Amino acid sequence: MSDLRMERPEDEASLADWRFVHNAIIPTHQLSLEDVRERAKRNHLEVAYLGDTLVGCSTVRPPTEGTATATVIARVLPAHRRRGLGAELYARGLRRARELGAEVIETVVLSSNKNGLRFAYRNGFQEIERYLLDGDTIPWVDLRLARPAAEG
Repeated sequence: MSDLRMERPEDEASLADWRFVHNAIIPTHQLSLEDVRERAKRNHLEVAYLGDTLVGCSTVRPPTEGTATATVIARVLPAHRRRGLGAELYARGLRRARELGAEVIETVVLSSNKNGLRFAYRNGFQEIERYLLDGDTIPWVDLRLARPAAEG
């Protein structure tokens, strides 16, 4: 385990940090601060720091009524990848999804994010759908956990 510190974004600074990471990893779908505030009401968001350095963020979309499917998304800034931080964010998100009653775990990755896709495949996810959102030119990839992964 690293000295990774995770916090829920509850003030303007931490909401802005979550937004920064999201927008850096997903340049085709930029979010405003208001968008992030709205997401924080319906999803479990966390910001990741190594000491005082912002390194990533995560999202857990809880199961909706009538389903047992949660979406777990871990994002690590490029300068901090390949150090196991994504695995820590993912394991934490997976635990949170299970606490929220998830039996099926999915994730979503922008198809141009080759590192993100490799990470998902290495962790037991399989592609279930590719699609374009209105106005997008780069497809999104929905993936589902096909085999149990270590929960760390």
